Amino acid sequence: MAFHTEKDTIRVNLLNDLAFSYFSSDLAKSLEYLDESSALLETLNFKKGKARTIYIRGITEAIQSNFEKALDHYNEALDIYKKIDFNKGIANCYNAMGITYRNKGEFSASVTFFKSAIKIEEEIGSDNLSASLLNLGTSYEELGDFDQAIFFLTKALSIAKENKNNQRIAYSLNNLGNVYKIQGNYPFAMKHFKESLYIDEKIGDSLGIANHLSNIGQIYQIQNDLVKAMNYYKKSLEIYSRVNRKQGISGALNDVGTVHKEMGNYKNALNSYAEALSISKEIGSKSIIPNILINTGEVNLILKEYKLAKKFYDEAKKISLETENKESLCEAYIGLARTYAYQNEYRTALFKALKANKISKKFGFLKNQKESEEILSLIYKATGDYKKAFESHQQFKILNDSLFNKENIEKIAQLEYEYKYKQALDSASIRELKLTKTVMTTSQDLAKTKQNYLWAVIGILLTSILSGSFVFYQKYKSVKIRNQNIVTEQKLLRSQMTPHFIFNSLSVLQGMILNKEEKKSITYLSKFSKLLRIVLENSRDKVVPLIQELDAIDNYMILQNLDADPPYDYSLIVDENIDINQFLVPPMLIQPFIENAIEHAFTTNQEHREIGVHLTLEGNKLRCTITDNGIGIDAISNKTDTKKKSLATTITKERLEMLAKDFKTAGGITIADRKKDKERGTRITLLIPYKPNEET
Repeated sequence: MAFHTEKDTIRVNLLNDLAFSYFSSDLAKSLEYLDESSALLETLNFKKGKARTIYIRGITEAIQSNFEKALDHYNEALDIYKKIDFNKGIANCYNAMGITYRNKGEFSASVTFFKSAIKIEEEIGSDNLSASLLNLGTSYEELGDFDQAIFFLTKALSIAKENKNNQRIAYSLNNLGNVYKIQGNYPFAMKHFKESLYIDEKIGDSLGIANHLSNIGQIYQIQNDLVKAMNYYKKSLEIYSRVNRKQGISGALNDVGTVHKEMGNYKNALNSYAEALSISKEIGSKSIIPNILINTGEVNLILKEYKLAKKFYDEAKKISLETENKESLCEAYIGLARTYAYQNEYRTALFKALKANKISKKFGFLKNQKESEEILSLIYKATGDYKKAFESHQQFKILNDSLFNKENIEKIAQLEYEYKYKQALDSASIRELKLTKTVMTTSQDLAKTKQNYLWAVIGILLTSILSGSFVFYQKYKSVKIRNQNIVTEQKLLRSQMTPHFIFNSLSVLQGMILNKEEKKSITYLSKFSKLLRIVLENSRDKVVPLIQELDAIDNYMILQNLDADPPYDYSLIVDENIDINQFLVPPMLIQPFIENAIEHAFTTNQEHREIGVHLTLEGNKLRCTITDNGIGIDAISNKTDTKKKSLATTITKERLEMLAKDFKTAGGITIADRKKDKERGTRITLLIPYKPNEET
């Protein structure tokens, strides 16, 4: 702007161009340029410039999910463009209005506006045609018309590639990925998401990156890799929060809630859903509300709150019918079918399940088709129609195998490695350029230096290196021996825990099988195998992300509660100032104390059994407090092998102290009877040594 200071139409255009270029990356700066442009327009008769300023201001409102304000601005700009007969501006307004109606969940209205924009853009040969085609394809995707969606998205991608427009290439790939995800083609969906993420990371499109991260997380969640899914969702939420994209925040909170639900953290799940729903209602976005309501219904169904579950599913069905969102409509019917079936109202359940099955087959929703066949099989079995029950179960198995086969999972893993390899290549290229520049600079400097001075410097350096190497070698030997002791001790502790845990779990599983509890034993086996995988993976590493350690604890408690009668009232609380992705901690540190509480803390006739885990960060001290409401450590000491308990505590204490020195953070353990605080049970406080996770 410094090169053009005249207060004229050229400056207005420059200000508008700058405002448009910053709206997705720096909203405050974009608004600053718009304010300057608006003030300048007060002194000029420049209608085209005024219309564009108003149009861009509409975009800034839409970015903040202020949809009604955005539409007001677009309509105002449209009126000016029509009066001056500026077709490109008219098309831009139609396109922006289509996006806004789509975000509101009014998909048919959005299609009408996009078609109006495309008609004008084809007539005038606009370079914005690919954007309108992309938007039209996305609306057809929401309406469940996948043939039309793929047709327009592929056309948009082709034009974007011809024009070398990386942002539109990324969005086209992402939206095609969404279609393939809904159709159950997860490897192809992941391929598109990874490609679009790679492009947007290179061009620095924050909103695009957040969107792709969320979609990738959904693929991992479908594949039951909850830790990876949560990682991607948290990163997406962080970006949306930073740029104040409310619709994105709502979607990310909904995603986070689904992972909490899968992990059995139902209170956290409901809190996430409530916050997401509040934001979506505040901004008037109906596009995501049905999904949030369906997820809330699922948690209430698990908690056997059938009236609440039905209420949420019915509301989701109503909004899905209004917005013509076939996928969420199908999911609402599945939820209602389950709710009625669990209350033995099989006639109504069958009607809802058949509705869902019909929609899923018509629109190619493989995941929903699989779920509807599963519930149909259960309904037919319960009503004595074993032939149909068998047929539905066979269909369920076929669909389940096609969605979750080994080949698909391996393809997704391969795509993850390919993406990381691309990133590594880019990083290596940058380092190579920096190194080349450094070498060239150093060579030029050395050429200017006198030779005898150089030899003197080399002599001093050699002497320093030799003496320093000796000291370093001695220290290295000492550190290596200490670290080997720590690693050996860690492996010893884990090897003692693992057989005990496996033996107990297999004994429980054997009991379920002998009692012919088929469904319960399948669920138990699934949870057991997942936890075993986590334990074995964690046992190979000296440190693991805190989220991974907490995932292991959650899965362990889910497994325990499948067989516990009454179940343990388990809670895991992590203070808000702790980012569980940012901390690397020693693995299998917390779980043994929870296992110990389950085995020794409670009497057989105690009905209400509480186990709580609370993580806090005070200064640079990561503290984990494990509490129970059992008989207390003093009583336990009188009835168990105190020598064995003391040795285990001593080993843990020494391990923590050694790791604390290695990590240069606090480490230690204290165990106290809660009767000192006039409470019941035991309190264990761990000061956990940690390292920052530099990969996040």
